[in-house]
Amino acid sequence: MVEQTLLPAQHEQLAVRTVPEMVDAIYRLAVRGAPAIGVAAAFGVLLGVQDQGGLERGAFLGHAQAVCDELATARPTAVNLFWALNRMRDRLAKDEATGADVPALIGGLFEEAHAIYESDRATCRRMGEIGAELITDGQSLLTHCNAGALATAGMGTALAPMYVAAEQGKKIHVFADETRPLLQGARITAWELMQADIDVTLITDSMAACVMQEGKVDAVFVGSDRIAANGDVCNKIGTYGVALCAQAHDIPFYVVAPLSTIDPSLSDGSLIPIEERPPAEITEGFGRRTAPEGVMTYSPAFDVTPARLVTGLITEVGLLQAPDTESILDALARGEQGAT
Repeated sequence: MVEQTLLPAQHEQLAVRTVPEMVDAIYRLAVRGAPAIGVAAAFGVLLGVQDQGGLERGAFLGHAQAVCDELATARPTAVNLFWALNRMRDRLAKDEATGADVPALIGGLFEEAHAIYESDRATCRRMGEIGAELITDGQSLLTHCNAGALATAGMGTALAPMYVAAEQGKKIHVFADETRPLLQGARITAWELMQADIDVTLITDSMAACVMQEGKVDAVFVGSDRIAANGDVCNKIGTYGVALCAQAHDIPFYVVAPLSTIDPSLSDGSLIPIEERPPAEITEGFGRRTAPEGVMTYSPAFDVTPARLVTGLITEVGLLQAPDTESILDALARGEQGAT
């Protein structure tokens, strides 16, 4: 996979060969973005089982479950991690029930991981096509953090509508928030959009309100790491502030996320577990100390945007305008019907 912590200065490939290496890659954001984390977790399961064909069947099943448990510790917020691991567990249970031997169980997990990968690619394209219908020629958009190709197995979530709009010949401009403290917007989003020949202007997070006030933003597109049943959206820290500014300036605020990002077990966003990152990411960002020794820090990696601030949720089954519990549960039902 691309070693994303080194972008844009270095574009290097990271070889991940063991489960602990995959856990580490997910935790330190070498791979990041909810859909990409899910795909990485599925392949992480394969890393843990592919050489265990000689185990007795019962021992293999226990080992595979332990691998899933280890991968689940990598990060707490992105629900796609647990969604993918549950798909792998379900496939294991399904094949176990048929009496499959260990090589067949491994083969089933291989098929499932690749199905997750291919599904994400198709889902990204579909969301891009749906979202592009909301973008007109000449518009200026704003995005926060990174929800492009490097955050998924495909063309991205929030950036997918921009890519498709550009393919359609629409001239667009994008403001990319730098996204403190790890600068995913500056390091990755700006780089991705430049690679795609889409006009992009990098701004600091604190400038978003200003460019909206100046009438330079027509719509906001962001991704999500977990969405509650009522439509509350958890995304990279700073997203809530962007949503508030968008509402204040009557600017549409769109969230682009696959159905796998929805967690129907949580009634609202207050129940979403929020990861807190190490103090050094604030006090010594990228190895250089910028704060006094011993200063206290608070570093939540995500915040929750209430559903009332979301103009529309773009999923692979369509646009959910002003998403609420009813429309989200209906979308999940339609997604299940499509899968079968």
